[in-house]
Amino acid sequence: MSVSPAQAARELIRRKRARDSLIAYTNAIDVPGKPVSDSDDEWIFSPIETGVAAHHSLMLSAIQRTMLKPHGRLMLFMPPGSAKSTYASVVAPTWYMGRKENARIILASYGSDLARRHGRRARQVVRSRGYGGIFGTGISPATSAADEWALGNGSEYLAGGILSGITGNRCHGLIIDDPVKGREEAESEVIRKKVREAYDDDLLTRLIPGGWIIIVMTRWHEADLAGSILPKHYAGESGSILCRDGNEWEVICLPAEAEREDDPLGRRPGEMLWSEWFDEKHWANFRGNARTWASLFQQRPRPAEGVIFKAQWLRRYGVIPADAKLCVHSWDTAYKPNKINDPSVGTVWQYGGQNPGYYLRDVFHGRIEYPVLRRTVISMAERDRPMAVLIEDKASGQSLIQDLRSSTSIPVIAIEPCGDKPTRANEVSAMVEAGLLVLPESSPWLVDYESELLGFPLAPNDDRVDSTTQFLRWARGWNARLETASTGGRLAAEDAGYRVEGQTEYGYGSVHSGSGSNGY
Repeated sequence: MSVSPAQAARELIRRKRARDSLIAYTNAIDVPGKPVSDSDDEWIFSPIETGVAAHHSLMLSAIQRTMLKPHGRLMLFMPPGSAKSTYASVVAPTWYMGRKENARIILASYGSDLARRHGRRARQVVRSRGYGGIFGTGISPATSAADEWALGNGSEYLAGGILSGITGNRCHGLIIDDPVKGREEAESEVIRKKVREAYDDDLLTRLIPGGWIIIVMTRWHEADLAGSILPKHYAGESGSILCRDGNEWEVICLPAEAEREDDPLGRRPGEMLWSEWFDEKHWANFRGNARTWASLFQQRPRPAEGVIFKAQWLRRYGVIPADAKLCVHSWDTAYKPNKINDPSVGTVWQYGGQNPGYYLRDVFHGRIEYPVLRRTVISMAERDRPMAVLIEDKASGQSLIQDLRSSTSIPVIAIEPCGDKPTRANEVSAMVEAGLLVLPESSPWLVDYESELLGFPLAPNDDRVDSTTQFLRWARGWNARLETASTGGRLAAEDAGYRVEGQTEYGYGSVHSGSGSNGY
């Protein structure tokens, strides 16, 4: 078939545009969808069903800027199904590798299987018709595994699980696509810590000086990988943002439903994303679960307002006032360390003096066996010398109460819960609304504490809330009248709707003398 000079000229222009522009390149190639069979050579090749939508163009332009900028940094937050992985982890790397000889890219995902799948799709782009015509190179037969392959121009693509310990060559570009698998991993402080450590120790150390980083994800948790880098008070804005790692990151945050006036696509609040592809019935499938909708679809891991406790009610402190000398510990206990069991939570409170408010100083949270729990309670009491240690008097706490009273002089007060958890929370919500709950401006435990408190009772965990409401209900009645009973002093906080027991002095629970040698 003969080609006219005009056709040849148009083809040369098309190829040059594809080399110069990631958007033009995306329109010039066929994108691999799903495999027809297990064969690496049988794939469905087609453009994205509705073409390059507005949010795709926005994303591709940002990716190109990042890849061509020394020390480029980009975060992309979008709902599931918005094709962010297709463009960021499959299409864009092949464009960069074709343009730059000996370029090396590392792609990391929550698991090696997912990373390998992205690598396989990217490899198929290189094998597709037209790629060689644009860049004059193709797949190298020397290295062509799905998770590690190279081009004839020396560029390489390495894919692996973020926790699998990626090692080997240094890289010019790092793509992190969905660093956690799902809700269970996102809620695990241990997994989140491991992901951040893998990012710091395994991935950043692979980056060649001046290299770029792209993080692509939906926001499962406020303290996820992106949340650990973003500023502490990040509120869903897009643009250039100075983050806690000292770098300027370009952030594109696209919720399913626009909420901000400065939406990066120019949508008005209430307008939906990619309406030519997602209809309202699709979104309706997820709106019923407030937590899922807020995090995965709105990129706001915590609802804007709590169901019982609201964010605007919380006060902050930099330093606890010196005259807030009274200290109380509040424990909600569980004894088994298995993931299916509830954790034990201890909160440390300071109050008193001329500054009204209950200052949350520390939070312990962990799934631990009874001996470790006992040692922890004693150790924290020895550290703080609290005037009272509140322990919920239920099955998991009764033996701890008896043990501490018989073997230590820790001022244990048994709290008998009354009513269900939402009822107890509602009873103290007015105290929080009045600004009596005061949190630190920053702390390692703060994000998890706020997420649980403000998400209650929709949040999957409520142990921190239980410890908090237990203290607030006790504090509300701590100066109640002292009754005398034959079994000893009883502090009857009649207006709080529960009973507390223990030796008393100066109108509040004091040291309960124990007979043990390891006294308080």
